[in-house]
Amino acid sequence: MGWQVFMYISMLSVGVARGQVSYSIPEEMEKGAVIGNIAQDLGLGVDRLKSGKARIYTGNTEEYVELRRDRGVLLIKDRIDRESLCGQTMPCALHFQMILENPMEFYTVTVEITDINDNPPTFERSEMKYEISESALTGARFVLEKAVDNDVGVNGLSSYTLKPSDNFVLKTISRGDGTKHVEMVLQKPLDREKHEHLSLILTALDGGEPQLSGTMQIMITVLDANDNPPVCSRTEYKASVTENAPVGTVVTTVRATDVDKGNNGKVTYMIPKSAAASLFQIDPNDGVLTLTGNVDYEKRRLYELDVQVSDQGGLSDACKVIVDVTDTNDNPPSINIMSKSNTLSENMKPGTVVTMLNIQDPDSNENGKVMCVLSENTPFTIKSTTNNFFSVLTEDELDRERASEYNISVTCSDEGVPSLSSSVTLT
Repeated sequence: MGWQVFMYISMLSVGVARGQVSYSIPEEMEKGAVIGNIAQDLGLGVDRLKSGKARIYTGNTEEYVELRRDRGVLLIKDRIDRESLCGQTMPCALHFQMILENPMEFYTVTVEITDINDNPPTFERSEMKYEISESALTGARFVLEKAVDNDVGVNGLSSYTLKPSDNFVLKTISRGDGTKHVEMVLQKPLDREKHEHLSLILTALDGGEPQLSGTMQIMITVLDANDNPPVCSRTEYKASVTENAPVGTVVTTVRATDVDKGNNGKVTYMIPKSAAASLFQIDPNDGVLTLTGNVDYEKRRLYELDVQVSDQGGLSDACKVIVDVTDTNDNPPSINIMSKSNTLSENMKPGTVVTMLNIQDPDSNENGKVMCVLSENTPFTIKSTTNNFFSVLTEDELDRERASEYNISVTCSDEGVPSLSSSVTLT
C-alpha cells in the first residue's frame, strides 16, 4: 500500500527551527515497514540526524514509530490497530515530535492511520424475542438492537436487511452521532391462528470491499387481544448532565400513556442494551432516567438513548432521549519537559532557548486555555511557540560570578473557574 506525504517548514521567532511533516498509512502494517524518509522530507541530511542525536518525543503516549538515524527514515515499531488506538474517532492520527540538539530544534510529525475493512458488523446478542398481539396496529414500531462495527468511514456499518418481510418492514434512521437507529415497523396485521411464531433474520452489512456482515435472529410470539398500544408523550427528549454528576442523578423522565385498562394499560419502560445504555438506567414503572456511571466530557459529549415503552399485552412504542454532557474544569494542566540544557554558558546571548515544554489540558474552551509564568528575579523568560508548546529562554546575559546555578519554577494555570494549575522546577 502507498502513503502520502505533506510538508510545511517555518522558522520561529525565538530561534528554534521547527518543521512539520505529515504521513498517511493504513493500519496493520508489518513491524519494520517504512513510513517515510523524514530526513529527505524535512530537507535534513542523515549526518544532521546523527550529530543532533535525533530522537522521537511522544509525551505520555505509547510509541508505535521508531526513528532510524542512520537511514533518516521512520519505521513501524509495533503493529497499529486503528480501532484500539482511536475507536470511532476520525481522522485517527499519531502526533509526536522529533528533537535535535546542537543546535536545539524540534519538528512536529503527524502520521494519519487509515482504516482497512478488518472488522465485520456484530450484534451483542444472537437473538431477540418479542411477544406481539395479533391486534397490534399497522405502523407499530419495535426497536431492534444496533450492530457495532469498529471500522469507520466506508468500511463501517452501512445498512440493514430484514427477511422475510411479509409482516414487517425495516426502518433505519441516521443519527447525528453517526450511528444508525434501527426498528421494524408492522406493515401487515398478524394472525395468531395462522402463525403463532415467526422467525426473522436481521442482517447488518458494512460498505467495505469485500463486504462483511453479521446476523441476529428475531423470534416473535403472536398473542391475542390488546388493541391499544402505549404512546410516548414525546418522540424525543433532551436533557443535560455535568461530567462530575454523581451516580443516581436524575437526568429526565420519559412519559407514555395507554388508554387500555388493567394490565393491558400498564406501561413499562426499558432501554435496549448498548454501550451508552450502560451508563444510564430507567425505572421500568415511572420512566425516571438516572445516571449509573461516570460520564466524561473529554471522552464523549453526547449520548442518544432509545427507550422502548410496552404494555402487558405486547404492544409498544419508542422514543429517544438525547443527553448532552457539559464540561467542568476537572483537569489541571500537565507539564511535560521535552528537552532542556543541563549546563549553561555565561556568554549565552539573550533569547537562547534552554528548555522546551509541552503543556496538555484536555478540558474545553476557557477550561483548557493555559498560560505559563516563571518565578521572579531570574534572567529567564517563557514564551508560547505554538499551541501547547512553550520555550524557556535567556532574557538577560548570565554572570556565573553572580549566580552559578538557578532553580526556576514554572507554573501553568488554566482559565477555568476556579483555575487549576501545575508547577515544575527546572534546575
